Amino acid sequence: DEIVVSNIGIPSKELYHAGDRPLNFYMLGSMGLASAIGLGLAMAQHRQVVVIDGDGSLLMNPNVLTQIAALQPSNLTVVAMNNGAYGSTGNQETLACKCIDLELMARGHGLQYTAKAHTGEELVAAYNKFKDETGPGLIDMVVRPVNEPVGEIPLSPVEIKERFMESVLSREA
Repeated sequence: DEIVVSNIGIPSKELYHAGDRPLNFYMLGSMGLASAIGLGLAMAQHRQVVVIDGDGSLLMNPNVLTQIAALQPSNLTVVAMNNGAYGSTGNQETLACKCIDLELMARGHGLQYTAKAHTGEELVAAYNKFKDETGPGLIDMVVRPVNEPVGEIPLSPVEIKERFMESVLSREA
């Protein structure tokens, strides 16, 4: 029953094709804003919110981590898919590839609950632990740097927004 917000580009396409559902919000328009959207959703309602963000997006908008730490929504977990590259724009390396540890960056911005995962099992274990914590968390999920080809999302941005909003509002009642 979690709300899932996914980052621009390939992460949204992968999520759609792995398991589309009305409570998934596919961010199609702005790199660096998925975690900010997730923060707003976490503050507005009580359901668990999971953001699937990218290392490049977090490096583009790191101040969102400070906002998350300051506002402390206990129902928010950010999963940073860290492939060390801007995967949706041609796999140019990010600084997370060589010199920035996203887990340590999140701690430096004030997030108390952080973890690094290299396998699906580690990701699930960290997420399940964070759901029981009293504050937000970030999981630095280290993945390989090249994306497999994936199809487009056959929904328009307006369809995504309207379906998502209807689903969130109907489940609030």
